[in-house]
Amino acid sequence: MKKTRFFQTLIALTVAVSAALAGCSSGQEASQGTNGAAQPGASTPAAGKTGGTLVIARLSDANNLDPHFLTQINSAAIIHHKVYEGLVRMDKESKYVGSLATEWKQLDDVTWEFKLRQGVTFHDGAPFNAEAVKKTIARVQDPNVGSNRANLFEAIKEVKVVDDQTVQFILHYPYTPLLSVLASAEGVILSPKAIEEYGKDLTKHPTGTGPYKFESWTPGQEVVLVKNDSYWGSQPKLDKVVFKTVPEDTTRIAMVETGEAQVAEQLPVTEVDRVTNSSSMTLGRYASFSSDHIGINTKKKPFDDVRVRQAIALAVDKDSIIKGVYNDVGKIAHSSVTPTMVGYSENVKDTEYNLEKAKQLLVEAGYASGLKATIYLNDNKARINVAEVLQQQLKQIGIDLQVKVLEFGAYIDAASKGETDLFISGWGNATGDADYNQYNLFHTKSQGAPGNHSFYSNPEVDKLIEDGRKEKDAEKRKQIYEQAQQIEMNDVALIPYRFSENLAAIQKGVEGVWISPAGHIEVDDVVLP
Repeated sequence: MKKTRFFQTLIALTVAVSAALAGCSSGQEASQGTNGAAQPGASTPAAGKTGGTLVIARLSDANNLDPHFLTQINSAAIIHHKVYEGLVRMDKESKYVGSLATEWKQLDDVTWEFKLRQGVTFHDGAPFNAEAVKKTIARVQDPNVGSNRANLFEAIKEVKVVDDQTVQFILHYPYTPLLSVLASAEGVILSPKAIEEYGKDLTKHPTGTGPYKFESWTPGQEVVLVKNDSYWGSQPKLDKVVFKTVPEDTTRIAMVETGEAQVAEQLPVTEVDRVTNSSSMTLGRYASFSSDHIGINTKKKPFDDVRVRQAIALAVDKDSIIKGVYNDVGKIAHSSVTPTMVGYSENVKDTEYNLEKAKQLLVEAGYASGLKATIYLNDNKARINVAEVLQQQLKQIGIDLQVKVLEFGAYIDAASKGETDLFISGWGNATGDADYNQYNLFHTKSQGAPGNHSFYSNPEVDKLIEDGRKEKDAEKRKQIYEQAQQIEMNDVALIPYRFSENLAAIQKGVEGVWISPAGHIEVDDVVLP
């Protein structure tokens, strides 16, 4: 069977410590037709090396382990491909391959059929079958459940059980990104028994079909996964995977140096040289779907005036941020859609740095004497440095910028509730398709928790995003997204400033570690020294 190619080439672009909720070369549209299955995993580890505990030191804890309530990469990375699996997945070459589905085909514009893998059971003993798929999608779409990821599945009209091993997705309209959604962390299949037993408490009892079972979660400290001896695929190489929360950058790296941890994620650029020059560590750099941005709450005065937002954009010197904060590691962003993603366009024009024009716009908006604002961000060293640079840059046009640093969970809560003026954040794309960025960051229906923390609303953009979902022609789809992105840049819904890369410090001798473009550390083939 033919594997669906998601894009042709990955070009590593930049470095990212960011990614809140977490791209680099334009790609081709996924082809249609019947697609083949493949076993999970993308690399071949050294023979005979199995067992042991992999300790991953990371900046911040998960905030939710329920796939239908994910808001950040830290959470998704723990459960995706480890505890939970979807019908399809993206492999290391960013191709769609089978996981819980062995093959699939598009019967017509609005009907997709999937053949399911036989002999698979969930961690609680429940059988995996078409009914489990149906129940999972019903849960995420149920208004009483209140999933903040429901918008990803709104194109699905019905999940039809043909037989135990065959399921059809009947859509309301042609929905090109369907496979990308089913391959994402939000698109995984949940145990129907666990859905009934735990309800909204499922976050404390993750139950999937994956190679690792959930053992424990000590909030603020660690999440522990253990080997699933009954896994349907190739047996896991590790006995245990521990995600430890270690907010201090230097401590995380020191843990790898001493062997207390094997991987340190969310590596700040200030520590790249330390890792590179170390005799006990190697630097992992991986292409990313993620970008960093400065957000502006478009519902709050005076930021509801587009002239004020444009003035801020004109006063942001992105080049000096990349050089001064990121050590010249990274690429200036001119859109939230990154170059590795489907839907990227090099034709989207960025806002040019122009202090005089910025000052003039503030005068026209009635703020000749300047204004005060507060910028919110989480306790991330790079973002704190960006905020300090912004203070100086905006001061030049009369904006007195105060900086408010919050713990990550508190920051997300404030941004979701619209309590911010400005904010520094990032967006990690879970699917590699522009629809994930566009719908979550800019569509009116996504205001608040789904991701539109700017509370931006533009009917023309909404329509373009909806049209982009339905368009099957790759070039026409790219043009639709190009138009939407340009309007968003002109409206200054966000100020994207950097295309990102995923970084990690890895203990020498550890093999098989990689981080997907979505920002998820993959452990399928990890072996310890």
